[in-house]
Amino acid sequence: MAKKQNQSARTTLEEVNESLTSAAQRIEDNKKYINWALIAIAVLALLAIGYIYGIRNPNLQKAKDQMGTADLELMQGNQDQALKDYEKVAAEFSNKPAERAHLNAAILLYQKGEYEKAAKHLEDYSANGNLVGPASQSLLGDCYVNLKKLDKAIAAYDNAISMAGENEVYAPAFMIKKATVLHEQKKYADEAAIYQTIKDKYIMYSQQTGFNVDKYLERANALAGK
Repeated sequence: MAKKQNQSARTTLEEVNESLTSAAQRIEDNKKYINWALIAIAVLALLAIGYIYGIRNPNLQKAKDQMGTADLELMQGNQDQALKDYEKVAAEFSNKPAERAHLNAAILLYQKGEYEKAAKHLEDYSANGNLVGPASQSLLGDCYVNLKKLDKAIAAYDNAISMAGENEVYAPAFMIKKATVLHEQKKYADEAAIYQTIKDKYIMYSQQTGFNVDKYLERANALAGK
């Protein structure tokens, strides 16, 4: 996307570096008296389950420890070493820490301009969640754009839009990226349709971001002969 008019339509991708953590269990008991015997049994049961889980997943703690080392390197500004550590975890394990390793490695590789490698990590990443999932797909689309694989970029942005649902910040931002690619492909009617949807459905987006949707809608309609 070397054209200036395309660049002006882009949005800045917020860095995605959310940690994938397990949810903490909260026990609320409003009864006046608590049966401590039952609580003790429950605790023992949880400990037993945790022990069995640890036996069946001997690499989980190892992956977590290595991710902690990689995170520390990143916090200290040692991005190259952090990247090596993340890639090592991603290559050696198949668990939640490895999933985050794929994502973190992809972000660092994208920043270094190594789009092919970044895309590979994102392809291996299981996109999920209302924020991290769609953002990872958007980043995959950005990789494909830089690799001139525009059809794949469109597919990735479609996934991002679908996963974003009704999110009034993410959804239109991803739609704009898709519209920018459609413009590059000279699919002006499809481009115009996206801008019209943003104008009709995400009214506050332009006001909050300063994105001039009318400008790009008029351009797309003109090029489409409308």
